[in-house]
Amino acid sequence: MAACGLDFGTSNTTLGLAAPGRPTLVPLEGRHRTLPSAIFFAPGRAPQIGRAAIDAYVEGTPGRLMRALKSVLGSSLVDESTPVGRERIRFRDVIARYLAAVKARAEAESGSSLDAVVHGRPVHFVDDDPAADRRAEDTLRAIAESIGFRHVRFQYEPIAAALDYERSVTAEEIALIADIGGGTSDFSIVRLSPERHRRADRADDILANDGVRIGGTDFDRTLSLGAVMPLLGLGSPMKRADLAVPNAYFHDLATWSSINRLYNAKTLREIDEVVRDAARPELIERLRRVVEAERGHSLAMAVEGAKIAASDAGAGRVDLDWVEAGLAAEVDRTTLAGRTDDLARRMATRIGHCLDQAGLNAERIDALFLTGGSTGLPHVRAALTACVPAARVVDGDTFGSVGLGLTLEAARLTDGVV
Repeated sequence: MAACGLDFGTSNTTLGLAAPGRPTLVPLEGRHRTLPSAIFFAPGRAPQIGRAAIDAYVEGTPGRLMRALKSVLGSSLVDESTPVGRERIRFRDVIARYLAAVKARAEAESGSSLDAVVHGRPVHFVDDDPAADRRAEDTLRAIAESIGFRHVRFQYEPIAAALDYERSVTAEEIALIADIGGGTSDFSIVRLSPERHRRADRADDILANDGVRIGGTDFDRTLSLGAVMPLLGLGSPMKRADLAVPNAYFHDLATWSSINRLYNAKTLREIDEVVRDAARPELIERLRRVVEAERGHSLAMAVEGAKIAASDAGAGRVDLDWVEAGLAAEVDRTTLAGRTDDLARRMATRIGHCLDQAGLNAERIDALFLTGGSTGLPHVRAALTACVPAARVVDGDTFGSVGLGLTLEAARLTDGVV
């Protein structure tokens, strides 16, 4: 039985194979071990995935780009269909096509067929709704089986990250694992040691699990709504003094998984009506240009880039010159933190829930292990470390720790404990 560990993330995907002595992440696109969770449908052509999908969209190839695919799991949207050229495809089938392509690339790289998978999953696909959470896992299981996996297991993503971190542990410790991904933030408190790492059953070592459906795409969305969408008319008045411009268009445009909802003739007609009745029609004309050109993902990528630049270098810019000459939104680190601080605090609240669940106070945590792209945001990192101030902070492989841990778990299915 050939098994793999598959981290299908909101923003990126990795897949690992158990190699002699150590897990290995497969290059899924050229030399890249990470693959953007994106798929592009062009008329008359096979779907493209990853960076190639994004490049095709950016270069102006006619077609439909979809990103943040994982975020529809657990929602009614997963069974809805979306227009792709002259056909309509259910979102669950879009995910299946993407994951089938990932599986095929891994099999080509390894030279063997993969029939077992340990799938990563967030602690909660859906907050405060156990039934929807079960449906999300069941849907992902059905998709995995439909693309050829005969054996499917699931592991919480923070537990997988803990298994990766444990390989470097030299003595017993209690670790808080924080996995801040594109769509969810997940936390686990785990007892780790070199001796425990050899055990197949680790249930007694998992002291707490918690999570919240907040991740990097929520930071993008909040930043876009606060700094960019007002330039396109969000919050501006209608001619009637007691009315504001309808905000649904802006919320869809700022949300990765909802952007494609806007690309239809009906929405354009509605926006034309808003233009006629708006007190500042020139702002709504900007919105119309974005929707008519189907450039919503370009806008979202520009916001994401400005977020990263503000985090890393202190300042970023959302260039909207393609909408209107000279139009731009400036974003600095202070602006980013101010607009998204509530999200960071809501993440940190879950750590307190984990500590309560484990029956521990903060001083008992020896190490805080950070993984996931949004741990690079300074105000997020500060909010997390403040919860366990005495803990040693350990930075994991930002985009690889979960996949490596899932691969360690997959190795147990075939060769025993690694």
